[in-house]
Amino acid sequence: MSSQERHWANHEERGSFWLMKLTALLVRLFGRRLLSPVIYAIVLYFFLFGRRARRAAWQYQQRLSQWSGARVPAPSHWHVFTQFMAFAEALLDKLDVWNGRLGIEDIEIIDPGQLRQQLRGERGQMLVGAHLGNLEVCRALAELGEQVTMNVLVHTRHAERFNRLLGEAGASNLRLIQVSELDPAIMLQLSQRLERGEWLAIAGDRVPLHGARTVEVDFLGHPAAFPQGPWLLAGLLGCPLNLLFCLKHQGRYQVTLEPFAQRVQWRRSQRDQVIAEWTSRYADRLGHYCLQAPRQWFNFYPFWKSDDDPYA
Repeated sequence: MSSQERHWANHEERGSFWLMKLTALLVRLFGRRLLSPVIYAIVLYFFLFGRRARRAAWQYQQRLSQWSGARVPAPSHWHVFTQFMAFAEALLDKLDVWNGRLGIEDIEIIDPGQLRQQLRGERGQMLVGAHLGNLEVCRALAELGEQVTMNVLVHTRHAERFNRLLGEAGASNLRLIQVSELDPAIMLQLSQRLERGEWLAIAGDRVPLHGARTVEVDFLGHPAAFPQGPWLLAGLLGCPLNLLFCLKHQGRYQVTLEPFAQRVQWRRSQRDQVIAEWTSRYADRLGHYCLQAPRQWFNFYPFWKSDDDPYA
């Protein structure tokens, strides 16, 4: 099997659109209560037969436990299973978001930098999140809270189809934009959206499939490849950069907005070094939030290359 065929994007791209479309239909027809057993059954199947995903979860838990000095328990088959179940719970919560059952009043917003007050500013900013917790809940900020347009930058080749589906679900202030290649047309479009006061959101922990620029930094005590895209974008667009994490604690979501960089700047000879420094800082903050919600890491693919797990 080629490296391209093994890439996480290939696995997600094949079925994610139709799964989302089917799920949205089932939500409207049956609601969360009737769908919950179905979702849990699907994730249980995913756990039992997804050897690659189990290996990835085990590896992550082992790295986190070692990095935390055993503050987080070492991995076990049960702990890996609970991570899969947390993923099922996150899927069910997404259904509530799509169905309009999750309001801004249901979310605790932690905003020490008063970023929420800037959502209606003249010029937009960038938010960098991760596949830790439930980024779908950030729609509450765009749709239910400030009525600000949030452009979610993705690597999927079918962003327009997802946009139609989001529109059918009532998401008028949330839009997906494909940014697998940062060509001049995309950069101009993003710059114009910022000037209109719109915000950009992107995940900082997923490497795109084609033409990816990556940088290797320490994450949970071991080198891992991260995309350069968020930091390159922020530098080229000249906009402030902030972090966004949405974690579930005791049945309630906490959205944390954290100022990160007022400006990412470099000289040509220093660009790689500057990008590596900002990526390393991001990896440190990501590790910090992993400690707060150890089972809410939903990157079910090999984030590090290693054979130190029982499924190898």
